[in-house]
Amino acid sequence: MVLDTILEKIDSNQNRYIEELLGFLKIPSVSTYSHLAADVRRAAEWVCSHAKRVGLQARLIETKGHPVVHAWRCRQPDQPTLLIYGHYDVQPPEPKEEWHSPPFSPVIRDGYIYARGASDDKGQFFTYLKAIEAILAGAGELPINVKLLVEGEEEIGSPNLGPVLAANADLFKADAIAISDGSQFARGVPAITYGLRGLSYLQIDVRGPRIDLHSGAFGGLVKNPVQALCEILAQLRNPDGTVAIPGFYDQVLELQAWERNELAALPFAEQELTQYLGIADLSGEPDFAPLERKTARPTLDINGIWGGFAGEGAKTVIPAKAGAKVSMRLVPNQRPEQINQLFIDHVRRLAPEGVKVEVRELHGADPVLVRRDQPEVQAAVRAIATGFGTAPVFIREGGSIPIVNLLQETLQLQAILMMGWGNPDDGTHSPNERFRLQDFHHGIRSVAALLYELAKPGA
Repeated sequence: MVLDTILEKIDSNQNRYIEELLGFLKIPSVSTYSHLAADVRRAAEWVCSHAKRVGLQARLIETKGHPVVHAWRCRQPDQPTLLIYGHYDVQPPEPKEEWHSPPFSPVIRDGYIYARGASDDKGQFFTYLKAIEAILAGAGELPINVKLLVEGEEEIGSPNLGPVLAANADLFKADAIAISDGSQFARGVPAITYGLRGLSYLQIDVRGPRIDLHSGAFGGLVKNPVQALCEILAQLRNPDGTVAIPGFYDQVLELQAWERNELAALPFAEQELTQYLGIADLSGEPDFAPLERKTARPTLDINGIWGGFAGEGAKTVIPAKAGAKVSMRLVPNQRPEQINQLFIDHVRRLAPEGVKVEVRELHGADPVLVRRDQPEVQAAVRAIATGFGTAPVFIREGGSIPIVNLLQETLQLQAILMMGWGNPDDGTHSPNERFRLQDFHHGIRSVAALLYELAKPGA
């Protein structure tokens, strides 16, 4: 079988693949730092050059910020097209003093590559280039058509990707999209993510007197903005952990019995999690299991709060203003626009007299739910079983990935294959980020198998 030959080639080239990845990881492509803009571009050029080297056509699409890499090989008119998404930019490495080795001097220890970007997302994306290389070297041609979309601004919210997609929708038209920018459920438990929570993110600003006041001279006369803010925030959630906003749950798509059964069967170690977090127990909605609350139920959290004096010692002051940032994770059928309005209306009802309360909408993303019975999703199941030697589980992620919404809406894609090769303890966005070498290898094998599984029979 052709795939067996390809997999053997992948197995025999592991060391070279790792060395090449180390070179990619040495580039400090931190997209948020203007002083590293040249290095970010160097990473884009590295990806473009490597894509050409493995047998793809490739070019850079310029943006107002960092360029997008567009690569392709479409020589199979009777076969489907897979769009592969990745990003070459990385998070800032700070705090650098907490790294055991320099963040952009990748090292291998205990079966892991340690470097910024090792797991998020350079290492995971690189598996696709190596699988394509192995197939072309072993079979001479890809079984399907592939297109690559690799951006350099994912870590800063992809501000320029929307215009690129709008202006080049035909270039990125495909039958399915593959995204590997996440993790398995647990070590040795590969997963396909079929659900993402959405996001509503808002800011509350409370203003009182025009200036800070002496609390001895004006205490008892003026409404304190910090006190007013605390009164509002205290009424956003009920004592049992549920959200207190009227209508918040009205559109929630409830978990079905089979989903709850599958989630309950996953190896979720609650005690290990509480020990890792350094807390005594978990909290949340009483009628749902911890994993359900973590991944498939809506939430509301206060992400930051400020106002008044918080320095060393004492300062008797009534502050002129106070504020807080609040995020809500949304589940299918909830929409940011609707939830934002419900939140704003609720806060206005709670606003006490004597202060001015404003609410600003900062950011949002729709929830995502991918149909698991799609043939492309089932092809991914078989491919991961081949690559990892064990069938994947299906999971929902508690976080939001706005890029998925953008790609889904702009390109009208329904077959979204979210397959993370990393592990939950890879430390993405943290010091000592790492990527397990075995997972890097299994990811390459899985990608190669996926390209064959997606090929139409008899074509």
